[in-house]
Amino acid sequence: MVRPFNPDKFRKGITKSIKGISAGFNDPTDWVSTGNYTLNYLISGRFEDGIPLGKVTCFAGESGSGKSYIAAGNLVRNAQQQGIFPVILDSENALDEAWLQAIGVDTSPDKLQRYGVSMVDDVAGILTAFIKDYELEYGKEAPEDRPKILFVVDSLGMLSTPTDVAQFERADMKGDMGRKAKSLKALVSQTVNRIAQWNIGFVATNHTYKSQDMFNPDDVISGGGGVLFASSIIVGMTKLKLKEDEDGNKITQVKGIRSKCNIVKSRFAKPFESVQVHIPFDTGMDPYSGLFDMILEMGILTKEGNSYVFTSPIDGEVVKKFKKAWNKNDDGCLDRIMAEWDQIKKTVNHNLADKIMSTTENDIVDSNIEFVEEVE
Repeated sequence: MVRPFNPDKFRKGITKSIKGISAGFNDPTDWVSTGNYTLNYLISGRFEDGIPLGKVTCFAGESGSGKSYIAAGNLVRNAQQQGIFPVILDSENALDEAWLQAIGVDTSPDKLQRYGVSMVDDVAGILTAFIKDYELEYGKEAPEDRPKILFVVDSLGMLSTPTDVAQFERADMKGDMGRKAKSLKALVSQTVNRIAQWNIGFVATNHTYKSQDMFNPDDVISGGGGVLFASSIIVGMTKLKLKEDEDGNKITQVKGIRSKCNIVKSRFAKPFESVQVHIPFDTGMDPYSGLFDMILEMGILTKEGNSYVFTSPIDGEVVKKFKKAWNKNDDGCLDRIMAEWDQIKKTVNHNLADKIMSTTENDIVDSNIEFVEEVE
């Protein structure tokens, strides 16, 4: 008789003898909203979730496209509301306390830590020291009892290398011969591995530049391919002008920015989906922007004349409104769709939930009726 293999003994031997290895799976359990339901859904597959702890997320785009607004603003504020402690590593020296407070961030030292950094080595040193102390203090506790932390680096593009600093001090700027790209790759790849088993998230902003490749005109993310390969989630952002009033009517005056967010990479949803997020200057990000267009494209709404109709797959009720009313979430109509979608997803898988949500009143079949009764 063949002696059975003891996986527990093997696992303990591996994790004990090789430093930095974790056993088992590390599926995310905590998510932080970006502040826009559509963007959340395109990243995570859920309207409320957004970006996960335990992974590396990068928001990359041109100046003024809304990267810092989402990463150092919305994510930090929403993390605080969930009891997640945010740490901002600011390499651009552009985050004003008054601006953070204006969008709802609590800047008191017991709720937020902000550090000015200039080099990739600074970020690596802070993360290494923190994770080492975190492991020593909380490593033996149950995962649900460990504190939750969100690191935000704004931005990777402004970080320099020791070579840059030395050349600046000598007033002899010759470039770093690719050292920065290698340093950023090492930073991101090591961070991915070090935070995976802990309640720690890492979000970074980065710059893009125009591509010179006629066959691939998309903007290029700075810092080399290592950042692209190592990151779990990458959102590419492009700045457009927002020329609409509060009712969605076209005007000539610029009222804010439209940030076109393209999901370059995601481990939790389909890549290459995009949404235009509206950020008016006077009111801040519209959490519902892009949601009407997405659910219309998915067939959840059907057009009847000048109106758009939603038929509930749960109780069969029909909701009929004009486009403007849908976009303004009149009577909580968009909230209802999201709530029913999430309710269905608790019972069935992602693809089946999409199919059920896009079923029209005349297409409801016995199997769906039975499912509705099960949900209720």
